[in-house]
Amino acid sequence: MSVRKIHTFPDPILREETEPVTTFDQALKELVADMAETMYAAPGVGLAANQIGVCRKVVLVDATRDKEKNGKREYLVFINPEIIDAEGSQVDEEGCLSVLQLTANVKRFQKILVRALNLAGKPFELEAEDYFARIIQHELDHLNGILFIDHLSALKRTLYKRRLKKILEEDQDASHAEQ
Repeated sequence: MSVRKIHTFPDPILREETEPVTTFDQALKELVADMAETMYAAPGVGLAANQIGVCRKVVLVDATRDKEKNGKREYLVFINPEIIDAEGSQVDEEGCLSVLQLTANVKRFQKILVRALNLAGKPFELEAEDYFARIIQHELDHLNGILFIDHLSALKRTLYKRRLKKILEEDQDASHAEQ
């Protein structure tokens, strides 16, 4: 297991649509283990494979909702996931490991039904509500090249892009000063 680099906006890999998983082997298990280590090190409550540069339909979501169960955190693995039913709506604040220094209110479904495969390739369905549903929807968006900033108004996106440009320029200036 290893912590991998999390790609950040505007990295083009975040906009690529991911490919379905067809092989359930040791390499997939190692990917999931790396994703879990990366997610918790960040720290985050969800991670999509393309956030670490792997364009596959794999998502992890923290099942403990920020609480440890018996001294350890647990996560759910969703492979080739799809939302098959949804209802209601909720608006709440979101952030993203791939979108630096931004949180914003985003409208999402309040309740969802997800169909996916587990790590062994067996199908399952899961019903989720409220915060848990929000996390799953956020991560499934990643698999389709959608970031939470895409749910914001054009003005908010433009302001964020300007701020991000300054942040990246400051980081580049600081790294040049260190050399």
